[in-house]
Amino acid sequence: ALPPRHSGLRLLEKKAGQTEKDKESRVWGRANGAGNTRRRRSVYCSAGENKRERERETDTVESYRMDHHHHHQQHHHHNYDGGENDYMHQEDDWDRDLLLDPAWEKQQRKTFTAWCNSHLRKAGTQIENIEEDFRDGLKLMLLLEVISGERLAKPERGKMRVHKISNVNKALDFIASKGVKLVSIGAEEIVDGNAKMTLGMIWTIILRFAIQDISVEETSAKEGLLLWCQRKTAPYKNVNIQNFHISWKDGLGFCALIHRHRPELIDYGKLRKDDPMTNLNTAFDVAEKYLDIPKMLDAEDIVGTARPDEKAIMTYVSSFYHAFSGAQKAIMTYVSCYYHAFSGKQKAETAANRICKVLAVNQENEQLMEDYEKLATDLLEWIRRTIPWLENRVPDNTMQAMQQKLEDFRDYRRLHKPPKVQEKCQLEINFNTLQTKLRLSNRPAFMPSEGKMVSDVSNAWGRLEGAEKGYEEWLLNEIRRLERLDHLAEKFRQKATIHEAWTDGKEEMLQQKDYETASLSDIKALLKKHEAFESDLAAHQDRVEQIAAIAQELNELEYYDSPSVNARCQSICDEWDSLGVLTQKRSEALQKTEKLLETIDQLYLEFAKRAAPFNNWMEGAMEDLQDTFIVHTIEEIQGLSTAHEQFKATLPEADKERQAILGIHNEIAKIVQTYHVNMAGSNPYTTINPQEINAKWEKVRQLVPQRDQALIEEHARQQNNERLRRQFANQANVIGPWIQTKMEEIGRISIEMHGTLEDQLNHLRQYEKSIVNYKPKIDQLEGDHQLIQEALIFDNKHTNYTMEHIRVGWEQLLTTIARTINEIENQVLTRDAKGISQEQMNEFRASFNHFDRDHSGKLGAEEFKACLISLGFDIGNDAQGEVEFARIMSIVDPNRMGVVTFQAFIDFMSRETADTDTADQVMASFKVLAGDKNYILADELRRELPPDQAEYCIARMTPYSGPDAVPGALDYMSFSTALYGESDL
Repeated sequence: ALPPRHSGLRLLEKKAGQTEKDKESRVWGRANGAGNTRRRRSVYCSAGENKRERERETDTVESYRMDHHHHHQQHHHHNYDGGENDYMHQEDDWDRDLLLDPAWEKQQRKTFTAWCNSHLRKAGTQIENIEEDFRDGLKLMLLLEVISGERLAKPERGKMRVHKISNVNKALDFIASKGVKLVSIGAEEIVDGNAKMTLGMIWTIILRFAIQDISVEETSAKEGLLLWCQRKTAPYKNVNIQNFHISWKDGLGFCALIHRHRPELIDYGKLRKDDPMTNLNTAFDVAEKYLDIPKMLDAEDIVGTARPDEKAIMTYVSSFYHAFSGAQKAIMTYVSCYYHAFSGKQKAETAANRICKVLAVNQENEQLMEDYEKLATDLLEWIRRTIPWLENRVPDNTMQAMQQKLEDFRDYRRLHKPPKVQEKCQLEINFNTLQTKLRLSNRPAFMPSEGKMVSDVSNAWGRLEGAEKGYEEWLLNEIRRLERLDHLAEKFRQKATIHEAWTDGKEEMLQQKDYETASLSDIKALLKKHEAFESDLAAHQDRVEQIAAIAQELNELEYYDSPSVNARCQSICDEWDSLGVLTQKRSEALQKTEKLLETIDQLYLEFAKRAAPFNNWMEGAMEDLQDTFIVHTIEEIQGLSTAHEQFKATLPEADKERQAILGIHNEIAKIVQTYHVNMAGSNPYTTINPQEINAKWEKVRQLVPQRDQALIEEHARQQNNERLRRQFANQANVIGPWIQTKMEEIGRISIEMHGTLEDQLNHLRQYEKSIVNYKPKIDQLEGDHQLIQEALIFDNKHTNYTMEHIRVGWEQLLTTIARTINEIENQVLTRDAKGISQEQMNEFRASFNHFDRDHSGKLGAEEFKACLISLGFDIGNDAQGEVEFARIMSIVDPNRMGVVTFQAFIDFMSRETADTDTADQVMASFKVLAGDKNYILADELRRELPPDQAEYCIARMTPYSGPDAVPGALDYMSFSTALYGESDL
């Protein structure tokens, strides 16, 4: 989690309430040349009490001039109050050297634009071109309102030049009202888009609102910012910050500032001074991603410029200063309660009771430790066995096998994992309860066996969920792929079968030598027939290309039966090539005949020419009507239905064509019958006959209603799928927000102080009961999700919730309520064990909540330190105070997590305010039982203690070896210290 930080707006609001420090800072200017009659404003911040402070902060930056000659003549004529020191004159010199440097101006453009946008984004806008976007004054006024937190005068909305000048003047008047007298910057130049004057104005704003208020040890503004950078980078030997230009070129200064405050963000040890590009890009990227500091500079510009622009560097560094300024510590009312209770029983009885209590606690804790070890071992073993199964991504070749894998995964999520989630939650609860009891009994914290820490279990669980995360998505993608493959394979087989049926016998026909013995008329007929065949051959080219394309797609999708598909496709292609060669050869043989066709049967030829495409159309129509389809939405099936209706609309015209073709054939028969032409047999130009046309036409008419029925059924199925989507979405859109609301309510209950701990506990248990009673709705949603999965529905536009979202939210809700109840139970245990009253517990909670600024239920180290100081603990900022605070942190944060929970807080406060058992007290109790001897006998233990606890002591006490030892003497002193972890038991 990132540390809390002030936004630029909050920081300005905070500073607006402070007394304005008297300063005088020269921020930007251009000399007042003769003949320049435009309106000018003073460029100085003057509030004037401390002249020495003003002189130190005066920044004479003569950066933008009308031209280079004017700059050299006029740069000594500055209108400002206060003196200038040698540093300011040196700054004038280098500014004049860089006056016309394009790289220098480019750096300022980028930096100032990024700085403006970092504030304008809070108002939902930004700029692209710094001199163009401020010309109308609207975004300039908005920028000043955002960074100052104040409202400016209402802007003019007109588009005329006078309106723009009015808006810019309002912005300049506001700057002047903040103690800045503007010289050499006029509204007209801003409206005219003067880049140098616009950059100068933005620099004035940056100095006033981002740099002027910086104060470090009696130095402020630029010197204060430089001193802050030097202090923060002092521990880094290879960083030497002396200025705001060349000291930052190697990038180590930026990296050191980040590492000093957030060492986890940068591995500083791996940075090299001779690699400035890597250093700069690392710092800029980390600052933008984790510190919300926009990327105002380019590494290439800084490295490629002899002297980087000082204003750009100062602007960017000031963002680091504001980002790392922490919130002031609050002071709480001194709260301290002391509780003293002393027993008035006889010494022997008190001592025996104390030992019984200590031993009973020890025995109970040992049992809890054994239970934890066993539960952790079983859970880790289950995770170890499950992860390889989830990581297995080897697909099966059939839909049935992949659907079985999907069903197995659903069983895992629905049946096998939920009990393990409960076990993990119970493991954490047992661990927390054990640690609480150990702290309450003043025992050392329990350290599980190696590899069985709560963090080890959490890490293993994270690996499990990481493996689980992509498994279901992989299964669904594989099912989609196999479904697509089956569809393509069936389509391939259909087209291949149709094509093979067409090509059957074509090679034998083309290889015939009938033209060698035929008469002239026969040869003429053969030539015409061959021309018709070539036309038919060309018409089938598309189908061959489609077959090859489908085979290629099956190969790309890794179809399991690709070898047989490839073999069949290759056979079709080879046969097609052979048909092309044979067709060419036959054509050449016929054309070699000496005489060409003298007479031609126009009607036969017309029949062939019209019948062939009509036959191809019918074959294509039959193929399309029998083509399988796969859709997932109502819109897709509606598109298919529309296309089908369009096809049916063409049938009347097709029937007219069929009648015309049959009319040609009838006319041929009439001519043959009338003139007794010797044309017996089939049409010499085509193999298509009227019977075949009629048969195919009838087939098309039969397929149309079948296609209608298939589309109707698919439309009904898609309507049912849509109903399932809406049914799931209606429930998910209720359950999702309900879970989120319950999570927020539980969070509020855990930090609010309404009633006693028992009241809070009862309230939480009622919440738990209401949550458990909600389980049938989750199960009902699971049932709807099952129906959706079985229907192979892959998306749902009616809800943003998936079943996985609901499951994760439900599991988190159950875990959160169980943990919260466990925390309250531990607080009750602590209160009862330490005798803390409800009022004390409420005071502890109030103190804790006051410093828990982010309501996370945990205090950081600095927050906890502030809380202790407010409670009266003497923890100074010296070395002794740091040692004392480190000692306290080792008590409340033994695992060095860097945070203090409320349970650890009340443990510590109760220990400070209540009487607890110690090793010395137990030792004194044993001495009472032993009659003031330095050892004790077994008989004395059996006489004074219950049998099981007496035997427990006898089995663990070592023999006493002092000078006054007697046979059977036992060392109760080492045994007492061992009970509290001061020696080995």
